[in-house]
Amino acid sequence: MTPHPWSVPDDLEAERVRDLHRLGLLDTPPEGRFDQVTRMARRVLGVPAASLSFMDRDSQWIKAVDGLDLTVIPREKTVCRTTIARAYRQPDSPALVIEDAAADPEFAEIPGIGGDGGIRFYAGYPLYGPSGHPVGTFCLYDVVPRNLDAEEFQTFIELAEWAQRELERSDDIDRAAEIQRQLLPRPLEDLQGYEVAATCLPAFTVGGDFYDHYRRGDLLAVTVADVMGKGLGAAIVASAVRASIRGSARFLRETDGEPDAGAVARLAADHLEQDFEHTETFVTAFFASVDLPTGRIGYVDAGHGLAMIRRAGGAIESLDHGGIPFGILPGVERETAHAELGPGDMLVVCSDGLLDLLDEISDRTAVEDFIAAHPHSADLVEASRGLAMGLPPLDDVTVVAVRRVES
Repeated sequence: MTPHPWSVPDDLEAERVRDLHRLGLLDTPPEGRFDQVTRMARRVLGVPAASLSFMDRDSQWIKAVDGLDLTVIPREKTVCRTTIARAYRQPDSPALVIEDAAADPEFAEIPGIGGDGGIRFYAGYPLYGPSGHPVGTFCLYDVVPRNLDAEEFQTFIELAEWAQRELERSDDIDRAAEIQRQLLPRPLEDLQGYEVAATCLPAFTVGGDFYDHYRRGDLLAVTVADVMGKGLGAAIVASAVRASIRGSARFLRETDGEPDAGAVARLAADHLEQDFEHTETFVTAFFASVDLPTGRIGYVDAGHGLAMIRRAGGAIESLDHGGIPFGILPGVERETAHAELGPGDMLVVCSDGLLDLLDEISDRTAVEDFIAAHPHSADLVEASRGLAMGLPPLDDVTVVAVRRVES
């Protein structure tokens, strides 16, 4: 039996749908980077409508559309199902161009084809998922029969390739985001006498904030850093800073015994100096070592300025013994400052994204009031996440809270 021209073999269809879901773009909000492609198609090629969509098992879901009112269409009522199948049957020429769909028996019965104001011209090009299966289409539509000359056809292909690059960028960024999440430390659940909670909420898929905490014997090491900028570039630098601080602490511990915070910060800054010079960036950071039996804190603030202790009674004490960020000047001395964490006290380190959520660009009072209202680390972190819910991205938000329990 000859397969239907828009059918996909069952084994390939299962892999194709799996590839689509790997993108993580189904049912996501509109994105300007995809809308740009459809707008440009209308402007350059003079068509009244263009779309970018994904083909699920039973439906076609529209990610970006310009000139039509579409969201979800049953798969059997779309022309794009044939474009998907054509990608398997004619991989060397996957573009499907139909001069007059109303005159083609294969498509004439599809709702929206022909009739008063209906679609006559269609041009579709498959879009591919991470494993190479056709998962969607980039399409042009017109309400009158027409065709594409050689130059217009080449422009259509280039616009489809632009859409494809955006899909690939989505996949790369999603993988980077997953790696960044995996690099965050695991929760410290068995830290007798202490409660530790933390969150890192990137403004975009990946971010330039990071935090780290880990135990070394009777010491708890805590780091919060904020790389200048946002997005993938900042995330790459943040990963280097995290590795350098951890590596410096390990090296000094193996050579000289347990190092103080200043020694770790100096060595890490020396390691990163050339990288910062080449990338023209800088990083604010707070690094602390908490002696768990005594609550004594040794810390270095490299231009971060958003570390404080919430005392058991609710008063806020700023840890403002700060220096300049990493990457501003080479060879800067980093001296260790000290503080005490008594029973019921909580060390809180956050990034300036929390200021944005509280509608304060430079005034620390709102942050201090917010922290004072939350005596427990888990409550503070959960409230910080609540502030970010439903808001547009402003800046990366990181909060780390270490509370010494009262008993």
